[in-house]
Amino acid sequence: MFNFGWPLVVALIALVIIAAVLARIGRTEHAPIIPWAAVRATVQLLVLGLVLDFAVNRAWAVVLFLTAITLTAAETSHDRILAARVGPHVPRKYRPRLSLGRRIREILILTGPVALAPFLLVGALVLTGILDMRGLAVIPVAGILIGHGMAVSALTGRRVHEELRAGRGEVEAALSLGFTDGQARMLVAERAASAALVPTIDTTKTVGMVTIPGAFVGMVLGGATPMEAGIMQLFVIIAILAVATAALTITEYLVVWRLL
Repeated sequence: MFNFGWPLVVALIALVIIAAVLARIGRTEHAPIIPWAAVRATVQLLVLGLVLDFAVNRAWAVVLFLTAITLTAAETSHDRILAARVGPHVPRKYRPRLSLGRRIREILILTGPVALAPFLLVGALVLTGILDMRGLAVIPVAGILIGHGMAVSALTGRRVHEELRAGRGEVEAALSLGFTDGQARMLVAERAASAALVPTIDTTKTVGMVTIPGAFVGMVLGGATPMEAGIMQLFVIIAILAVATAALTITEYLVVWRLL
């Protein structure tokens, strides 16, 4: 268990500083973003605690908060995909700005790969009685699944755009042979898309041996038996694999069809 107090606060600040310094040494563009990300995470986790207290027995509050989670995840994924679409070597300040209407449209489109599978899965669990409708149960499960949908969607979009840029000649060759635009782009895109699922597959294969997931640890610390925690974690990891596969497939087709 953590001992909450000033030593923990100091340790957190030190870790953020170390991460930012190492990002600068590694010559990445993320050094100035890391402190902001840490501050944002702090605020959001505090808000999450307050929202869970409020939304435990209010279905409308659960729906409202999950909508906010979905839009935030879609926006984050969109920023990553947009950076790959304009070119990875273009500095952020020189990247073209989308019109507000187009940005909103693309973010709404991205709610599909990010949240469609999580909502269908959570809805099925609630309807079958496997998952309690209370916010204390629905929000964490949906949040975990949406978070993984966001990560896989962003990675898929980035990899497919990069592969399409590198394989422009292959696309043009396929078009000259009579392929449609979508077919020609898919021939190149499918090589990159599969790579986006590798981290999720590796995590699934090594869970319990290399990684000990937070859900398992949290349940044990909360009083569940190791067997109960293991069964719950098994469900979560398999659900994540299904969500990640859905996010990858939908995002791949959206990029190939030039919707992202």
